[in-house]
Amino acid sequence: MKDRTRKMKKTIIPFLFIAPVLIINLLFFCLPFLQSLLMSFFDWPLLGEKVFIGFENYKELFADEQFITSLLFTLKYTIFVTPALFVVAFVLALLIDGKFKGATLFRSIYFSPVVISMTSCSLIWLWIYNDLYGILNYILLKFHIIDESVLWMGDAKTSLPAIVFMITWKMAGFSMLIILAAFQSVDTQVYESAGIDGASKWQQFFHITLPIIRPQVGLALIMSVIGSVLAFEQFLIMTKGGPTETTTTLVHYIYNTSFKYYNFGYGSAMTMVLLAIMLILSIAQMRLLKDPTD
Repeated sequence: MKDRTRKMKKTIIPFLFIAPVLIINLLFFCLPFLQSLLMSFFDWPLLGEKVFIGFENYKELFADEQFITSLLFTLKYTIFVTPALFVVAFVLALLIDGKFKGATLFRSIYFSPVVISMTSCSLIWLWIYNDLYGILNYILLKFHIIDESVLWMGDAKTSLPAIVFMITWKMAGFSMLIILAAFQSVDTQVYESAGIDGASKWQQFFHITLPIIRPQVGLALIMSVIGSVLAFEQFLIMTKGGPTETTTTLVHYIYNTSFKYYNFGYGSAMTMVLLAIMLILSIAQMRLLKDPTD
C-alpha cells in the first residue's frame, strides 16, 4: 500500500507543477486555435446566422488580390528585416563579448530599446521620420544629403526600409543577448587546445565557435522570422497600411477583416494559413541549421 502511494505521488506531483502552464496553454492557445479552425469553415458574421460553407473561405483566399499582396509584402519585409537584425545582433555580441571595463553598460544600452513598447517606438520614429519637423530630414538637409524633405511614410519604397531600420534598432538587442550567451557558454579550454594545435583566431571562430553556437543562432533566427511574419503594430501606427494598402501586412489584413469588417470566418481562414506558413518556415530553418553530425 505504501509503495503504491509513493508511486502515485511520484506520478502526480510532477503534473501538479506543470499544471498551471498546461491550463494556460489550454485556455489561451489550444481552445482559441480550435475555435478559429472551426470558424474558418463558416460564414461567421458578428450578428446573424452562422452558415457552414466548408472550404469556401480558403478557396476565396487565393482569389483575393489584397490577401496575396499582404502575404507577399509580409514575406518581403521578413526577407529584409531578418538578415539586418541578425547581422547587427551578431556584431554587437562580438563587440561586447569579453570582460572589459564598461561591458555591462554597453549591454544595457544595446538592450534598452527592447523593453520599450512597440507602440512607443513606432510613435517616436514616426516623429523622427516626419517630413515637416522630423529630425532625420533636418539632419539630411543640413548636410546637403537631400535637396528637399522626404515623405518617408508616404511611399512603400521608403517606408519599408525606414521601418526595417526602426525594428533593427529596437529588436537587435534581444537577439544579441541570445548570441552573447552562446558565445560565453563555449568552454575557454577548447580555444586553448586549438591554440596549442596552431589554429588561428579565424579558424577557431569558424570551426569551433560557430558549430557550437549553431542551436542558439537557429533560435535567434526562428524568433526573428516569426516576429517579422507577425508584424502589425509598427505598420498600423506608422503607415496605416498605405499608401493604397501597399504596406498592409498579413496580420494587419486579418485584423481589418475580423475586427473592422466583422468577417470572422474569413479572418479565421487567413489565420490558419498564417499559422501554416510560420510552421513551414520554422521547420525549414530548423532543418537548415541542424548539425549535420546529429
